[in-house]
Amino acid sequence: MTGSSRQPESLLIRGGTILTLNDTFDIVEGDLWIQNGRIRSIGTAPPEAAAAPSIEAGGALVMPGFIQTHIHLCQTLFRGLADDLPLLAWLRERIWPLEAAHDPRTLAVSARLAAAELQIGGTTSALTMETVHDTDAVFEALAPTGLRAVVGKCLMNVGDGTPARLRQDARAALDESLALHQRWHGAAHGRLHAALAPRFAIACSRDLLEGAAAASNQNKLIVHTHASEQREEVEIVRQQTGLDNIAYLAAVGLASDRLCAAHCVWATEAEQAMMAERRVKVLHCPGSNLKLGSGIAPVVEMRARGISVSLGADGAACNNALDMFHEMRLAATLQASRLGPGALTARDAVWMATREGARALGLDAEIGSIEVGKKADAIVVNTNGVHQAPGGDPYARLVYASRPSDVRATVIDGVIVARDGRVLWEDTVRIQAEAVEAQRALIARAGL
Repeated sequence: MTGSSRQPESLLIRGGTILTLNDTFDIVEGDLWIQNGRIRSIGTAPPEAAAAPSIEAGGALVMPGFIQTHIHLCQTLFRGLADDLPLLAWLRERIWPLEAAHDPRTLAVSARLAAAELQIGGTTSALTMETVHDTDAVFEALAPTGLRAVVGKCLMNVGDGTPARLRQDARAALDESLALHQRWHGAAHGRLHAALAPRFAIACSRDLLEGAAAASNQNKLIVHTHASEQREEVEIVRQQTGLDNIAYLAAVGLASDRLCAAHCVWATEAEQAMMAERRVKVLHCPGSNLKLGSGIAPVVEMRARGISVSLGADGAACNNALDMFHEMRLAATLQASRLGPGALTARDAVWMATREGARALGLDAEIGSIEVGKKADAIVVNTNGVHQAPGGDPYARLVYASRPSDVRATVIDGVIVARDGRVLWEDTVRIQAEAVEAQRALIARAGL
């Protein structure tokens, strides 16, 4: 790998329009000074900042980096291989055979490709569910990239159509997850952590889900799962347990403020009330929900109940891009189509992409806004494109008119990790070439 994990002592982002995303949504014209990986001043930089390396942000927005709370890095190599299928057929016919075919090398290539795409497009943090095996390879691949990530080894031990390589004894699976936590907790200057990641209720036995709940309680670990994504999935859970999907997760002890539940498209009103009471986090993936035909989540209603709803692209196999601008736009416009324009505003969507993401990861005190003392995870977004002219509300410009190619620079812990469409920790062309070769190997091993 090229690049270095060494942090610069100081960085100055000059002359931008700073969207702080603080509690009062302050917008500040001026400089952002970063020192030793943290934000030191906003607006007017002190004289000593003049000698620091700098990014010119004139004509640009400076804001917190995006936090994507539902990603599958391991599926990035599956892009274009699993299209136009409903959820369960998509899993059984394509995704699970491909995940079973992964080895440590292809997992590492997939993670690097995803990290590059995320950072080039302004994402600085991700909550990701990987496959069942070789999760150390993902951590090892991410460490030099600078990406902030909470990584979960997928837990699966039952279910129709599940390949043998994706089934694992419940106790062994939990022990392996906890070992990953021990090895990687706080690694890469505190950027990497492990989560528990039961795939979804119909792929996990009750004892595995109860074990995950106990391990989460004991070790204070995030539980990252899918829930109520699609009607057929919900009906299978009802047939097997007699309960609605999210109600069943509560029955096995998982419904707490550490539960991060992706999708929740078909959460009932009773389940929503319970989720609000227990502070369950919802991970909204509008692009994936549309492409898989799953439906439109009741985001406005959940937010009105006080449920934290953040955003993620899901995976490159079901979206097919890891693009937060796309997700913000869809989040706002889909709710407008349900409930009328303004039901979910552009500013709401940016809040979900930043502050709510930080809440889901339990890192709201450290990231998600531009505030003195917080970690310096920030992006610079051009606003001088013909597709953005002539101006207007900055949140609307971000959500309705901007795209990943407008990101001028991405900074994590005060380190520039991506600039002008390329990452700085590896040759971007080489990353793409490795991905092409690795995808061919995966297809051959999976027999697709």
